[in-house]
Amino acid sequence: MTDLVVLRPQGLYCPAGDFYIDPAKPVPRAVITHAHGDHARSGSNAYWAATPGIPLLRERLGRSAVLNSVAYDARFQLGAAEVSFHSAGHILGSAQVRIACGDEVWVVSGDYKRDADPSCAPFEPVPCTTFVTEATFASPVFTWPESSAVAAEIYAWWQACKHDGQAAVLYCYALGKAQRILAELARYCDETAYVHNAMSALIRIYRHAGVRMLPTEAVGNVRKGSSFAGRLILAPPGASGTPWMQRFVPYCAGFASGWMQQQGGQRRLRYERGFVLSDHADWPALLQTIDETGARRVRIMHGNGDALIAHLRARGIDAASLGTPASSPGEDPSGAGADPSTETQEIETC
Repeated sequence: MTDLVVLRPQGLYCPAGDFYIDPAKPVPRAVITHAHGDHARSGSNAYWAATPGIPLLRERLGRSAVLNSVAYDARFQLGAAEVSFHSAGHILGSAQVRIACGDEVWVVSGDYKRDADPSCAPFEPVPCTTFVTEATFASPVFTWPESSAVAAEIYAWWQACKHDGQAAVLYCYALGKAQRILAELARYCDETAYVHNAMSALIRIYRHAGVRMLPTEAVGNVRKGSSFAGRLILAPPGASGTPWMQRFVPYCAGFASGWMQQQGGQRRLRYERGFVLSDHADWPALLQTIDETGARRVRIMHGNGDALIAHLRARGIDAASLGTPASSPGEDPSGAGADPSTETQEIETC
């Protein structure tokens, strides 16, 4: 059996179609799953992506990037491979990549989740012979609470901060997580939230796509010396501990991430509140998704897949690690040391 997708130093490569998926280095032809900085990198000659994600990719890759827009589920030809994009439920415009050639059908999931999210299209299971899945949270310890319940927790925390005369600073990633939180909270009120300037353009793109969110104002537009008591501020993790945060004193800090399910450790101790909200599949969702694809071969990347591989092999599924390009940036869930002025390029994976 000839593999439709192999790992090269530049990233995942499809020999039949002569293209790369989310390449780590510039290549002639790049098929992109979504606009996060560890999946969409500048410098390639031409890109193909799902239509709903094109405005975000334009923002990330620049006006000179050659972007080919393809509707979800529409099939197109690259070399000898038939390719199509299918919703991944990760962020706005995120896609799985289906590749068919002969009797083989491979699906490369990119990043995905199965939880309800008012800010993007839901995940679409795609039948295939081989499924390439992410493994960011591939451990039985990760089981997400209902996102609606987490949104209620965030709103209640905000109101408690308001009662105490404090600002509520919620750290979250600039693309995907921030917009999801704003959309969830729009169910409760229409009060203005304040956001880091790096989030503003991305939020506008979501609004243009028809996503209903809280009204927002960039912190940089607020007159210096103004009080933020009782306000909700969304900030990138990289802003933690920087002088930018001083304008919000007194404030209570929270962080919205799947990593907040881990008790103790530096990830939780840096924040007064942790909210378990992830844009990735938890353990039950990984297993559900693999079952729904019908794949008898599973290849795993982006995370420690040892537990998942062992579980699948015990069920008679051919499972193995596909690996990750050595040049792919590592995940830093805390955001420590990041420069908030360059937050749009931050690796946003939790």
